Amino acid sequence: MIFFPFDVPVEPDSDEAREWLIQELAKPPYQAAKPTLFDQIAKAIQDWLGSLTIGNTQGPPAVGMGILLVVVAVAIIAAILIFGIPRLNRRSTVAGSLFGEDDARSADAMRRDAEAAAARGDYSTAIAEMFRSIARGLAERTILSTLPGTTALGFATTAGSMFPAHADGLTTAARAFDDVRYLGREGTARQFEQVASIEADLRSVKIALEPTSV
Repeated sequence: MIFFPFDVPVEPDSDEAREWLIQELAKPPYQAAKPTLFDQIAKAIQDWLGSLTIGNTQGPPAVGMGILLVVVAVAIIAAILIFGIPRLNRRSTVAGSLFGEDDARSADAMRRDAEAAAARGDYSTAIAEMFRSIARGLAERTILSTLPGTTALGFATTAGSMFPAHADGLTTAARAFDDVRYLGREGTARQFEQVASIEADLRSVKIALEPTSV
């Protein structure tokens, strides 16, 4: 109940009446009775669910389907946040240890570096880089990934079982890699051409396999 002082006009003008009303509604009992933000959100959701129309069904009978749609939407958003947007070409960003060295470059970058080294006559570097490009390329295509400790020959053996037509070439390329990388031998233009040919062939092969690690 609202009580006004005795010394105020009985008939206040519009500005005074509005001011009295604002002051009265600001009192704790009125503020406590106001709906909270949570109440407002819950009411909005309830109104939305009640307004759903699915087929010829409207209101409460459609609430179950509406909730299901909300749950599905939340699940899809959560999956995208956790796993990322699916890649249509099955390529992925791969980095990390590769035959004893940490290397964050892509297969394309390794191939370009190999070709640049070959152009200046550094075939040892060119062979090593092109072989790394082969391994990184298969990993990016989620066909075959290397693990820390994987040797060049071990990689070639596993890759050869997946690409039988290129098994011998992969073994030859792995031995050339070991020669220039670990035995200190000078690479030749012919060896580089062989490794580069294997890389180009494997890059163009279309294959559907379960991802493998070696």
